[in-house]
Amino acid sequence: MEKPELTGTATEEQIAHWKALHKEIFQIKVGDSICYLKKPDRATMKAVASVGTTDPIRANEILLENCWLGGDETIKTEDEKFFGASTQLAQLIEI
Repeated sequence: MEKPELTGTATEEQIAHWKALHKEIFQIKVGDSICYLKKPDRATMKAVASVGTTDPIRANEILLENCWLGGDETIKTEDEKFFGASTQLAQLIEI
């Protein structure tokens, strides 16, 4: 039995293009959805750090929005999917 494709799945060509531009990309799967993110740059990390301790949800919104390459937009708009993705965002900032 074949697995159903995740909503927001990019083509192999698109993934190769993103890898050529950003070197390393990340896939985050939440339920039946997927999105693709790049590593955050210094400006993004500065914005995340400026709100991180006082508003961790806003920090995750900043990180997700600024690192977003493509995928299912409902990850950004539906709370359940956003919180599911939020638990995986730490992988973007590991040193």
